Amino acid sequence: MESTWTATVVEHHRLRHDLAVVRLVGDHVPFEPGQYVDVSVPQNPRLLRRLSPALPPSLDGKLEFHVRSVPGGWVSGTIVADTAPGDTWQIMDPRGAMSVDDSGRDVVMIAGGTGLAPFRSILLDLSRRENPPKVFLFIGDRTPRDLYASDMLYLLLRDLPWLTVIPVVESVYDPEWGDEWYESVRSDIGFGVDDLIEGTLPDVVTSYGAFVDHQVLVCGSAAMVRATLDRLHATGTPEENILYDPY
Repeated sequence: MESTWTATVVEHHRLRHDLAVVRLVGDHVPFEPGQYVDVSVPQNPRLLRRLSPALPPSLDGKLEFHVRSVPGGWVSGTIVADTAPGDTWQIMDPRGAMSVDDSGRDVVMIAGGTGLAPFRSILLDLSRRENPPKVFLFIGDRTPRDLYASDMLYLLLRDLPWLTVIPVVESVYDPEWGDEWYESVRSDIGFGVDDLIEGTLPDVVTSYGAFVDHQVLVCGSAAMVRATLDRLHATGTPEENILYDPY
């Protein structure tokens, strides 16, 4: 029988026209860093949305989710536009097997868009280990403006000496149309144009060759995950080294 936990929205931060960060407090949900859960929100309670917590498990019931609306996405669009403090969410059984083992092997994380969320949870959990492995995080999106977590990643780099972040964009030029939400939260902290690699995430990642001695984790849209897996296999990364979740 599936378990259900309850959490209440305490913060809703609209970061882009199509993206929000939602923080909740409620029941302790016994997930592992890197797993995902199905959530039910009051605006569309019968439709479940699959989300990955962006914080490690917390005994005080703190949860954080990064949500981007997708065309035709009844739940994601509602979460981004209409969520408000006080909303009550239902959280279903955790699933998924993305994790970092204790072998000490270097880790390659490949995140498309909000596929970053479970990796943030894993990174914060790794920071509690006495000897965390080296982690190379590839984070990709369409344009610099779409890299919504640049400031957060920049601060993580300062605190986690074993972490390297490689930001990838399909174009180094932002769209000409404005995004009022981006302008309202714009920060001077983050990656500059000189820090960015232009190209698709699968192409840039596999330009480094095969990852034969690494743990490789992939998370993003279904299309991004498929394309990345195809390129990883074609360039010689062993199947058994890879864990993935389409987001």
